[in-house]
Amino acid sequence: MLAYRHGFHAGNHGDVLKHLVLIQVMAHMSAKDKPYRYIDTHAGAGAYLLADRFAQTTGEYEHGIAPLWARQGEAAMPAAVAEYLALIRQFNPQGDLAQYPGSPAIAQAMLRPQDQMRLFELHTSDHRLLQAHFGRSPNTQVMLADGFEALKSQVPPSTRRALVLMDPSYELVGDYGKVVASVRDAVTRFAEGVYLIWYPLVRRSESTHLPRRLERLAPKGWLHASLTLGEPDKDGFGMYGSGVFVINPPFTLHATLLQTLPWLRDALATSGRARYLLEHRSV
Repeated sequence: MLAYRHGFHAGNHGDVLKHLVLIQVMAHMSAKDKPYRYIDTHAGAGAYLLADRFAQTTGEYEHGIAPLWARQGEAAMPAAVAEYLALIRQFNPQGDLAQYPGSPAIAQAMLRPQDQMRLFELHTSDHRLLQAHFGRSPNTQVMLADGFEALKSQVPPSTRRALVLMDPSYELVGDYGKVVASVRDAVTRFAEGVYLIWYPLVRRSESTHLPRRLERLAPKGWLHASLTLGEPDKDGFGMYGSGVFVINPPFTLHATLLQTLPWLRDALATSGRARYLLEHRSV
């Protein structure tokens, strides 16, 4: 949606889950010398200042990255959380939590010289920022385009290895169907790719049914993880958690999240009904 700006939501609990999983998947893919292509279908602006008017309007980061930042160094912190925070610290060298990296910035920090990055963004203002941040980076292309459609030109990649991150705004209910259609087409073109789909937990049947619809597109294996942290508002609206669905996940991811999700649930909970879900199928 062209009115959507991720700056309002930067560093929220959805970003925490999405980026923690993204880091684990990228680390696994980088363990092999062979290059791969990172494809971000809805890249946003790429990086966000938490003091700007967008982040300050909602303050969502105060219930996401902020409480984790305050707990750095705890002995009981899972390794995946510590690795996530170590990367966020790279963008805040002065020690204060001032900037939150978007997915493109996180990916750029983890990609190797032989890897490729393809970034798509349809909002013109965010695209300009994205272009300014990443347009001159080696092996990187930044495009003003609809990521759902643009993915068709990216798979199969020349590298024969790819990680696709898909996290649209979902402000339009039609986005859920577009996710399914786009992933179906991509898996048909390139079944070996790794596909990471983030989605919000909201009171919409489309949100509830999305994981089951994605399961049917993943004959070679999948992983689904979600964190429910709060409650909808009094009118039944609002995002009270989020989930990630990974097609062709690394074999190590389930064990990592089994250790990590209970800790994250307790660290980020805003109600006594906070819970997590972790399920997978391998072949």
